[in-house]
Amino acid sequence: MEKRRIVITGIGVVTPVGSGKRAFWEAVCHGKNGIHKISSFDATDFTSQIAGEVKDFDPAEFLSAKDIKRTDRFVQFAMVASRYAVKDSNLKLDSVDKNRLGVLIGSGIGGMKTIEREHKILLKKGPSRMSPFFIPMLIVNMASAKVSMDLGLKGPNTCVATACATGTHAIGDAFKIIQRNDADFMLCGGTEAAVAPLGLGGFCAARSLSTRNNEPEKASRPFDKERNGFVMSEGAGVVILEEYEHAKARGAHMYAEIIGYAMSGDAYHMTAPDPEGMGAVSCMKKCLEDAGLKPQQVDYINAHGTSTQLNDKIETKAIKDVFGKHAYKLAVSSTKSMIGHMLGAAGGVECAATALAVDNGILPPTTNYEVPDPECDLDYVPNKARKANINVALSNSLGFGGHNCTIALRKI
Repeated sequence: MEKRRIVITGIGVVTPVGSGKRAFWEAVCHGKNGIHKISSFDATDFTSQIAGEVKDFDPAEFLSAKDIKRTDRFVQFAMVASRYAVKDSNLKLDSVDKNRLGVLIGSGIGGMKTIEREHKILLKKGPSRMSPFFIPMLIVNMASAKVSMDLGLKGPNTCVATACATGTHAIGDAFKIIQRNDADFMLCGGTEAAVAPLGLGGFCAARSLSTRNNEPEKASRPFDKERNGFVMSEGAGVVILEEYEHAKARGAHMYAEIIGYAMSGDAYHMTAPDPEGMGAVSCMKKCLEDAGLKPQQVDYINAHGTSTQLNDKIETKAIKDVFGKHAYKLAVSSTKSMIGHMLGAAGGVECAATALAVDNGILPPTTNYEVPDPECDLDYVPNKARKANINVALSNSLGFGGHNCTIALRKI
């Protein structure tokens, strides 16, 4: 039986460099940086005092007062990004079978801000003063749940929580749901709002974050020799996946076709990647196999590229192990250099960036690439976007716990 084809027909993002497809893509192509000193709380006592905050976000522009009161910021991001995606797709929801339209939006952490607030209330005023919506506001699945309620979508509805790999897992799993004919459309991706004292403090304690506090815009520098940790960020990335024949029949714009997906586990360490990169190698190889691709057919990889010492050199090694000599012919870049690490939302936003790269024939840059690292010696599209014919692209996500996933996109 011939596999169903699935295409991306809608893109919705909320990011530190702009919200909505157009603002985001223009910012990325111009190398705009969204990393600044944290403004939402006093970060003076933290070793890392910088983050990618979404500063232009007003939920009241999109959501009712009741929804705002009963949802955490990570859910609000997901709801707004989903509305952006639906609008971008020109999909008329009243004209389709909503039982065939599902939602799969994950988060790595969930309602961090709600946990902080309600814990303070518990300690100061006691349990009787806690919000009755505390639990529904913090649980990860509520992003998918509230999006389905907001838009009336009754198809497959679930979520994923695999740390930094969440967004890509969500999109890959949604791809397979449509491929096996359990839905015709899926809103999918990731959302995160963990830039809060508890979240920042935890990552500082783990010594994961950049401490380049005096130069925030230069702190996220994937593959650069002077990288010293990732930068926390927040936002959401949601795409609409649609069965190809349906998209074609309604004249939808197709950004790219998803043709492959794979995942693997390192079985190595809670936070550090396998030093040989074998989990990432296995994942990329399986994705190529699922897509029916040869390594030399790949033109571009949107790398996980976190700006940590271990990730960047190990991901580079994995790419070279998979692609051999072709690794030096393809382009690799990390949009985290501009928007920081959005944790569970990263894969959703990076899928959007990869699809836009394929559609527009533009390679997004790796900014802040100033000092070459001998262990990172590929073409990272340094500092400036570049025009290119991109027929096939991969997007990698590698999460804490050794969760690896890769999706393959092809030009329509």
